[in-house]
Amino acid sequence: MKEPETPREWLLLALSDFGITIVADNGHTLDLEKEYSVEIEQNGVFRLTWRGKVVAPFQDLAELCHFIQMS
Repeated sequence: MKEPETPREWLLLALSDFGITIVADNGHTLDLEKEYSVEIEQNGVFRLTWRGKVVAPFQDLAELCHFIQMS
Protein backbone atom coordinates (compact mmCIF):
# COMPACT_ATOMS: atom_id res chain seq x y z
CA MET A 1 0.00 0.00 0.00
CA LYS A 2 1.28 3.42 -0.98
CA GLU A 3 2.10 5.95 1.76
CA PRO A 4 -0.20 9.04 1.65
CA GLU A 5 1.61 12.05 0.21
CA THR A 6 -0.83 14.95 0.08
CA PRO A 7 -2.94 16.51 2.84
CA ARG A 8 -6.02 15.20 0.99
CA GLU A 9 -4.69 11.63 0.98
CA TRP A 10 -3.88 11.87 4.71
CA LEU A 11 -7.38 13.23 5.40
CA LEU A 12 -9.06 10.43 3.44
CA LEU A 13 -6.97 7.84 5.28
CA ALA A 14 -7.78 9.33 8.70
CA LEU A 15 -11.51 9.51 7.98
CA SER A 16 -11.45 5.89 6.83
CA ASP A 17 -9.46 4.73 9.88
CA PHE A 18 -11.91 6.45 12.23
CA GLY A 19 -14.96 5.16 10.34
CA ILE A 20 -16.26 8.63 9.48
CA THR A 21 -18.58 8.65 6.47
CA ILE A 22 -17.96 10.98 3.53
CA VAL A 23 -21.35 12.12 2.23
CA ALA A 24 -20.01 14.12 -0.75
CA ASP A 25 -16.58 14.82 -2.24
CA ASN A 26 -16.35 18.34 -3.66
CA GLY A 27 -12.61 18.40 -4.33
CA HIS A 28 -11.07 20.62 -1.64
CA THR A 29 -14.13 20.19 0.58
CA LEU A 30 -15.58 16.96 1.91
CA ASP A 31 -19.10 16.80 3.32
CA LEU A 32 -19.15 14.39 6.24
CA GLU A 33 -21.65 12.70 8.52
CA LYS A 34 -23.35 14.76 11.26
CA GLU A 35 -23.56 17.79 8.91
CA TYR A 36 -19.83 18.51 9.09
CA SER A 37 -17.62 19.65 6.23
CA VAL A 38 -13.86 19.82 6.14
CA GLU A 39 -11.85 22.00 3.78
CA ILE A 40 -8.16 21.61 3.08
CA GLU A 41 -6.62 25.07 3.19
CA GLN A 42 -3.53 26.11 1.21
CA ASN A 43 -1.34 25.98 4.34
CA GLY A 44 -2.28 22.34 5.01
CA VAL A 45 -4.69 23.17 7.83
CA PHE A 46 -8.04 21.39 7.88
CA ARG A 47 -10.96 23.76 8.51
CA LEU A 48 -13.94 22.02 10.06
CA THR A 49 -17.37 23.57 9.61
CA TRP A 50 -20.79 22.53 10.88
CA ARG A 51 -23.89 23.72 9.06
CA GLY A 52 -21.78 26.36 7.31
CA LYS A 53 -20.22 27.80 10.48
CA VAL A 54 -16.52 27.41 11.18
CA VAL A 55 -15.91 25.16 14.18
CA ALA A 56 -12.10 25.23 14.27
CA PRO A 57 -8.96 24.78 12.24
CA PHE A 58 -7.14 21.51 12.86
CA GLN A 59 -3.59 20.46 12.05
CA ASP A 60 -3.88 17.13 13.86
CA LEU A 61 -6.15 14.75 11.92
CA ALA A 62 -6.65 12.41 14.88
CA GLU A 63 -7.88 15.37 16.93
CA LEU A 64 -10.25 16.39 14.13
CA CYS A 65 -11.64 12.86 13.83
CA HIS A 66 -12.06 12.49 17.60
CA PHE A 67 -13.94 15.81 17.67
CA ILE A 68 -16.36 14.59 14.99
CA GLN A 69 -16.86 11.24 16.73
CA MET A 70 -17.56 12.85 20.11
CA SER A 71 -20.11 15.34 18.82
